[in-house]
Amino acid sequence: MQKDCAFQRCINPACAATFDILQALTACPSCGELLDVVYDWDRLPVPKSLSDFEKRWTSRTAPLDFSGVWRFRDLLPFASDEALVTVGEGQTVLYHNTTLAREVGLTGGRLHLQYVGFNPSGSFKDNGMAAGFTHARMVSAGRVACASTGNTSASLALYASVLGMQAVVFIGSGKIAYGKLAQALDSGALTLQIRGDFDDAMRLVQEAAAKLGLYVLNSVNPFRLEGQKTIMYRVLEALSWEAPDWVVVPGGNLGNSSAFGKAFMELRDLGLLKRLPRIAVINSTGARTLTALVGEKNLSWNSGAVDQDTVARYYAYLDENSIRAHTLATAIEINRPVNLRKCLRALDVTHGVVREVPDEDIIDAKALIARSGPGCEPASAASVAGVKLLVDEGVIAPDERVVAILTGNVLKDPDVPVKYNSLKGAELTKALGLFSTRPPRYQNLPIEVDADLGSIVNALEGGVS
Repeated sequence: MQKDCAFQRCINPACAATFDILQALTACPSCGELLDVVYDWDRLPVPKSLSDFEKRWTSRTAPLDFSGVWRFRDLLPFASDEALVTVGEGQTVLYHNTTLAREVGLTGGRLHLQYVGFNPSGSFKDNGMAAGFTHARMVSAGRVACASTGNTSASLALYASVLGMQAVVFIGSGKIAYGKLAQALDSGALTLQIRGDFDDAMRLVQEAAAKLGLYVLNSVNPFRLEGQKTIMYRVLEALSWEAPDWVVVPGGNLGNSSAFGKAFMELRDLGLLKRLPRIAVINSTGARTLTALVGEKNLSWNSGAVDQDTVARYYAYLDENSIRAHTLATAIEINRPVNLRKCLRALDVTHGVVREVPDEDIIDAKALIARSGPGCEPASAASVAGVKLLVDEGVIAPDERVVAILTGNVLKDPDVPVKYNSLKGAELTKALGLFSTRPPRYQNLPIEVDADLGSIVNALEGGVS
């Protein structure tokens, strides 16, 4: 990296204030808007083609080339090679899933699943943390912190333990899957369980950071999103550098959709990608802020002049009616997504769409995914449920090439598949907090048999598979 060739800039065009790369900021001090990491490409070497990155596969013993983030470091050049942090993140696979494609209405061979849950901590967050911790080390941060529904805390705790930093995790009371909480505790993070939800935790971690000097590693941190851009670089790499027609991603705090939009915008501006895929963001009906604002109130990027009054009125409506996010897909159980404006920009630049799916469809999609390949956590399955919905609506054509992002490992939330496959009727509805009593479509109930061979033979010959 050449000196002063990277800086931070407010995403509000009316402000566009710039800040040094070595400032630890989560918002513009001038207007309070989110920040981008920006590069002066007139003074930096631009890759001649994306395929040039394949050359780094020949040096897989080099830690930076092994990393699925830093293999693409020429496209996020905010730090020198010596400063980069890696724990081997980004070794993920793009699966071509013909069986699942047919189930969701696509032509065989047109659905690809990006299993980002194959990261060291089991989720996509490691891509962002590699970049975020690099910047934390650049600014000599001592304590790092986040608010979390689970995956962020697990990833933050892992990287902090490797670097010998203190990790402070804010979680909402009862709003975290045990698999994820176990990771944060096991890695030594100081865990504060807030009597509230994620939105409360997010507000408090920012207030605590301002008072105590904590380095915040939620996706309000612009360097986090730089790392998450690389998920799309690896998708393009797996598709021989040809863009798919669609990238479908779960909603939540909207960091991934924001990062993906920035990645595509930059590749287009650098002349490295001529055609951009469309992004579809899929929410749960129990955490539908983006659907309500975009689909019902026509909120848009509007060249950066986002109608903040519409957002404020909607948030006031949530408060006045005591509406809290509620979904079994806890990773996207968020009412106030911090990356709302960046996501609006991503939707604008990719001509994207927003949809929501009920939890019943999410857990059915989760079961279906596991029947045809490696499983995923509930929030990940929202992307596949969303693909089916968009195909049914005619928005996605059956012959279009679609990439669905599976953001977290199946073991992140093991309680959900256990309950899905062992309970019935009202008991299942209550256990998973569902609003519908519709029977699960892909339930695989265990069969209780006597402890003798005859009972086993009878069960198997009775058509059980």
